Amino acid sequence: MDSGVFSQARKKLGKTQKQLAELLGTSLKAVHSYEQGWRSVPAHVERQIFFLVSSMKGSNRSRKPCWVIKRCPSERRQQCPAWEFQAGRLCWFINGTICEGTVQMNWQEKMKICRSCEVFSYLL
Repeated sequence: MDSGVFSQARKKLGKTQKQLAELLGTSLKAVHSYEQGWRSVPAHVERQIFFLVSSMKGSNRSRKPCWVIKRCPSERRQQCPAWEFQAGRLCWFINGTICEGTVQMNWQEKMKICRSCEVFSYLL
């Protein structure tokens, strides 16, 4: 997550830097540093920001689950944690999903795929 996306997400949430720092359990200085690009946004903060944006009223309700959008075959669905937990609108949040036919090993790999996926694209 770059500084521009971080700032855009904060504004979408309608929060000041101080309010967002409180939500994230971090310092105001850290939030300021993320927005200015002086510090990179840690994966746990990025994940929490996207979760908050996805949880805004009405943002998920009309969305189809990932397995419908991506037309996942039944055998892949059965092995995927998004299907197991019926979290097809939050598949990007769950580690171990089988996107692009394989499990991504870390958050950075996963987000490379998610950023180009229509299931995730509605967040920003």
